[in-house]
Amino acid sequence: MKSVMLGSTGLRVSRIAFGTWQLGGQWGTFDEDRAIAAIREARELGINFFDTAQAYGFGASERLLGEALRKEIAGDRDSVVIGTKGGVKPEGGRDASAAYLRRGVEQSLRSLGVETIDLYQVHWPDSNVPAAETAGALQQLVDEGKIRCVGVSNYDAQQMDEFAAVRPVDTLQPPYHLFRRGIEAGVLPYTIERNIGVLAYSPLASGLLTGRFDESTTFEESDWRGKSSAFTGDALKRNLAVVRRLAEFAEERGLTVSQLAIAWVLARPGVHVAIVGARSSANIRASAAAAEVELSAEDLSRIDELAADAVSVEGATPEGVV
Repeated sequence: MKSVMLGSTGLRVSRIAFGTWQLGGQWGTFDEDRAIAAIREARELGINFFDTAQAYGFGASERLLGEALRKEIAGDRDSVVIGTKGGVKPEGGRDASAAYLRRGVEQSLRSLGVETIDLYQVHWPDSNVPAAETAGALQQLVDEGKIRCVGVSNYDAQQMDEFAAVRPVDTLQPPYHLFRRGIEAGVLPYTIERNIGVLAYSPLASGLLTGRFDESTTFEESDWRGKSSAFTGDALKRNLAVVRRLAEFAEERGLTVSQLAIAWVLARPGVHVAIVGARSSANIRASAAAAEVELSAEDLSRIDELAADAVSVEGATPEGVV
């Protein structure tokens, strides 16, 4: 598994991170034993970076990850890098206040079963809390040894700038895939200039870029995608047509469309890591292989052509689904 220095954090991480949003109850039902096996498989494949969040089942995903990595946490803690996120309330909405973040860190430490969180990220910007308060609170937690590095998620360049006035932004976790490219205009140039580590989430567009869906796909009631505009109507039809073209292009190169989509994200300037989720060992094996794919300039140009008429989509927020 290829690795990279994550910006200026000092953390060397695998280019594929195992994400656990799908293990928090918002993506329908799943088998916990198979999920734990998938996490163990990720370790066998050389993945050392694992990303979770307090909001993924409000402790459920963190506890499951901690259980799966119990051997490393107990005996070889430096062999894994664990990132989590806080600042989202159980009833919905955001809270990046100093008091709430501190409670969240303490809860995450207990759920994960660790003494220090390698990377703690503010899950969503909170316009009701001054950036100075949020940044100052997290710096204090760094000083206390409870967290090692500080990141933000879903922030734009201005929001990162306000945060950085108090303490540097070590990492950014933005959504990024072929159907959601908004960070290219201002965010990625900002992070590149400041050597901020970028962890792209949803490189498979929440499943759209797997090739497993069609116009008749339905979701369980507990799966947020069933309420998303990205999975209904004309946007879905047009993007599925793009996926089919990309799948043909991928097959010519001996790849799946999922591997092509992940490799495309990893090839983008300024992106250090792609976060992929899996509920089975087979899925994480397939995704991990994308880290070895080298796309040429011609490949990237052709992918852009094939996706030129894609519909830009949004995703879930603490307030609901777009």
